[in-house]
Parts: sequence; C-alpha cells; structure tokens
Amino acid sequence: MKTVEEIKAAIEVAVPGAGVEIVSNPSVSGQHSLLIAHSHALQVAQFLRDDSELALDYLSNVTGVDYLDKEISEKVKVTRTVTKTVDGVEQQVEETVDETRKRVEPGYLETVYHLFSVAKKHGPVIIRMRTANRTDQVEMPSLTPIWRGAELQEREVFDLYGVVFTGHPDLRRLLMWDEFKDHPMRKDYVEPDDFEYEPTAHDQVLERAKQHAAAEKAAIQEGAEAR
Repeated sequence: MKTVEEIKAAIEVAVPGAGVEIVSNPSVSGQHSLLIAHSHALQVAQFLRDDSELALDYLSNVTGVDYLDKEISEKVKVTRTVTKTVDGVEQQVEETVDETRKRVEPGYLETVYHLFSVAKKHGPVIIRMRTANRTDQVEMPSLTPIWRGAELQEREVFDLYGVVFTGHPDLRRLLMWDEFKDHPMRKDYVEPDDFEYEPTAHDQVLERAKQHAAAEKAAIQEGAEAR
C-alpha cells in the first residue's frame, strides 16, 4: 500500500486545493493520518474510495475526540529601556530579557475515520476532520454519501460529542433520548444529579444531589447575610 505521504500527494493531484495535512503518530504503530479540509472532504473521500490503487471501499470505524482549550506559555525576548547607575551617573540603557507570555489555543472536536480496502486487502488509512471550535462552529460534512457505514457511527459522534454532520441523511440522537441535554463524551461534561426518566436515583447520584443541595443552600444564606 502507498505511504501516507504518497496518498497525500495523490489526493493533491486528483483534488486540486484539497488542503491535506499529515498528522504524525509518534507511537510504535506509526499509524500516521491525514487531516482533510471541510471544503473538499467529499471529493477526497470519493477519490480514496474509487482510486484503482487505493480502493478504500470499507469504513470500519468512526470515532470522536474532544480537545479542550489549551493555555500555552511561551518565552519571548523583549527589549526594554531601564535606568542604571554607571560610575555614579544614571543612564537610560536598553536590555533584552526573557518574558513569559500566555495565550489560549481554542479547543475543537475531531472525527476520525478508519478505512480499509476489501478488494486490495490493505489498510487502515486514517483520515480526520476538525471543527472550528467546541461551541458555535461544530459542523463538518458527513461522509455517509461515500461510505454508507458512516451513517450510524456519525450519529453516535453527534450524540456523544455534539459534532453536526451537514448532509447526513438522518442526523438524530442514537444512544440518548431526544430531550437529553449536553453530550456525555465531552471532557467538560458534568453529570446531572438525576435523569429525567430514571425513577429511582442510585446511591451515588443521590449523594451527589445532597451535596449540591447543601452547597446551594449555603450560597443562598451567604448572599442573604451579605445584603
């Protein structure tokens, strides 16, 4: 089978402007993957399926990944003017120092597809797509029109992570009920004290509810005393 670099090159020839990046995997398996842009995702997927050498006709797995916002500290060199006393005389001099600056790298949601060829007996080829963020830009194109096996698996990613697959033929929750709020596989998901359709709370859930009720009561009392 072609290397990931060769597959990337073949995609760029077949789909001009595709915008494909290699995501390296440093583990022993070395299963590097291809990050593809939304704008050409369907064309790239169709090429991977229909190309005579690759013939990636079988989608085995679709999964989601949640990447939280990340605070990054960077050291930068900064030149500033300081006052120094030299031989009893105050002078303005410039000096360069290392300064630590922090920035926040926005998080995103990612969907990962594992592709194989039944005809050629090779694989996997792994492709990825990412959302712009985790809040109000969580769309990406559905690959169900290319691999029908993606239909239920994309619904699962939608249900558990909140990725909205545009062009999906039947995008609705798969594991949770329609009225359920939030997405249980998000890293910042907080379990509710009780579930709408659970008639009897388990001991752990009941204990958590009591703790939350006590904390809310204390906060209300503190607010009243402050007034």
